[in-house]
Amino acid sequence: MPEDTSKTAVSSQFEELPDAPPRRRMKLTWTGRTGVCVVVFWAVIVVIGPWISPYHEADILDEALFIVPGSDDPYPATDFQPPSRVVWLGTDYLGRDTLSRTLWGARTTIGISLVSTLLAYLVGVTLGIAAAVGGGWLDSALSRFNDAFLSIPSIMLALVVIAAIGSTIPILIVLTGLIYATSVFRIARSLGLDVMVSDFVEAARVRGEGLWWIITREILPNVAMPMATDFGLRFVYIILFISSLSFLGLGVQPPQSDWGSMVRESLAGLPYGSIAPLVPALAIATLTISINLIVDDVSAHAGGRLAKRMI
Repeated sequence: MPEDTSKTAVSSQFEELPDAPPRRRMKLTWTGRTGVCVVVFWAVIVVIGPWISPYHEADILDEALFIVPGSDDPYPATDFQPPSRVVWLGTDYLGRDTLSRTLWGARTTIGISLVSTLLAYLVGVTLGIAAAVGGGWLDSALSRFNDAFLSIPSIMLALVVIAAIGSTIPILIVLTGLIYATSVFRIARSLGLDVMVSDFVEAARVRGEGLWWIITREILPNVAMPMATDFGLRFVYIILFISSLSFLGLGVQPPQSDWGSMVRESLAGLPYGSIAPLVPALAIATLTISINLIVDDVSAHAGGRLAKRMI
């Protein structure tokens, strides 16, 4: 009896504790809506880009396409051609259509970056929440290992690994995902620790809820919004990281196109007024800036608290 009475007293103590915070409907400003429109545009291009491109990404255009009627030059140069009816955005250093390669490269660049980001979140969130919930030696071991891995410069680590085992798309995805999982781990652990000491989690424990119930019903729903916001930033970082590797010649290998390698390959055309290197650079800029506009809107909706946690 005394034991039952004590349980009743403890339960009544937590009866008036608040439940998890209610979800509020988020309204984007015009800048956020503009960002959403641009992101949706590139998402559509990822799906239909290769189908609407005038040429294949590896096609080197024939000289006959650029013969000007009445000209005495039967063999015109195909490299760094200016925009025309034949090639709307000109050609690159090998005479390949810039528009077609940009459309094909969207699937490669965005696809690799998206899968890498998902992998980073699968690993980072799983280990971060495990560290926050487990505490003790588990938290200490995972945090120390993560700090050691995070201390290695990402570009240097990628260069060493790619130089040792080569550069393929699966290797790029796994390598990038593991590199950025360290940052995801830190924010997931931080958010998880905050939720674990909340009143509604204490109330759930008093009610006798199990650990898995607390993780799935209390912790994950309350970290979903800040993690979704951080997902956008990580996606931007990974796009720039993949593009940087390709710019250095260690990312996606030719003849497959991606935006980073397209910039590097056509830099020699800038003195001749070619827009071939500017088109993929503009594609990277529009996508990353648009995602940042969305992230800023979501963070402002949360009172700026999310931005302080993003590392």
